Amino acid sequence: MKRKTSQITVGNVKIGGGAPVSIQSMTNTLTTDVDKIIKQIHELEEHGCEIVRVAVPDADSVKALKEIKKNISIPLVADIHYDYKLAVEAASVADKIRINPGNIGGNEKVKEVVRAAKDAGIPIRIGVNLGSLEKDLERKYGLTPEAMAESALRAAKFIESLDFTNIIFSLKASDVPRTIKAYKLFADRTYYPLHLGISEAGSFFSGGIKSAVGIGSLLLDGIGDTIRVSLSGDPVEEVKVAKQILSSVGLRKFGVSVTSCPTCARAEFDVAKVAEEIENKTALIKKPLHIAIMGCSVNGPGEAKEADIGIVGGKGGNLFYKKGKIAEKVDDDKIIEKIMEEINNQ
Repeated sequence: MKRKTSQITVGNVKIGGGAPVSIQSMTNTLTTDVDKIIKQIHELEEHGCEIVRVAVPDADSVKALKEIKKNISIPLVADIHYDYKLAVEAASVADKIRINPGNIGGNEKVKEVVRAAKDAGIPIRIGVNLGSLEKDLERKYGLTPEAMAESALRAAKFIESLDFTNIIFSLKASDVPRTIKAYKLFADRTYYPLHLGISEAGSFFSGGIKSAVGIGSLLLDGIGDTIRVSLSGDPVEEVKVAKQILSSVGLRKFGVSVTSCPTCARAEFDVAKVAEEIENKTALIKKPLHIAIMGCSVNGPGEAKEADIGIVGGKGGNLFYKKGKIAEKVDDDKIIEKIMEEINNQ
């Protein structure tokens, strides 16, 4: 059962309160390089990113926010550490402010950020990270889920005392079990929406797996309202992995979904090559379609019947399925062409 939460609005995207789980990413270019960052955000949006976050480490970055916001169509989040004044300034431009209670400088500075967010009518994300906990909590608990949960709960209590509840929380670590436990501890005691992620997850391969395990486990338990997959490298890959996680746990459908067999000696064509090429060629297609690419007749017909389009390897010609029925036979060198032709005719 999905956890019940309050709802916040970031730009035109609703988070929590029954809204679909949204996908976020973060730019990895200098915020002051406006042309480059706008280009990257457009590419992220094209691939399905719904909220984008940018680092705001200095005053020049705050100044760049106006030009960035003017040239993009998805909500913009300003990510601030250490200097609360940057958050105060960014609040008048950004659609959401993200601060870290472990390094923003104490309650008096949080109070100023809350006042600015309240005046601007925007939400705040309180982002707790295991690597930057408040020192008193680290001394009390060590680097534990309990420390992360108490950091978030303490921030919630203080901000509520300022008559402000337009908040979303995240409790991230690079360690999957501690992240999961921290989120569960906090979720059991509040109704605030949650931004899910595994921080410093790693490269596309290792980070993608850690994120799928951590984020996916929480989503299957009904916890989580928006997600960001943190990977070292091109943020477009973060969006691709996030879409696959949400699709895999049955929460959303995105464009073309490919089912393909792991291949063995029975495969009648190069399944891996066909699957990879189809995925690449259909990455930007928005219409939900299920494609089954199966190398032989063991599980092939069953999977192909369940798909919108299917190919099943066979001796003397591969069977091409449309809407669960065999339509024709296709030679190996014509499989990709035939699948793409059918997709384009949908």
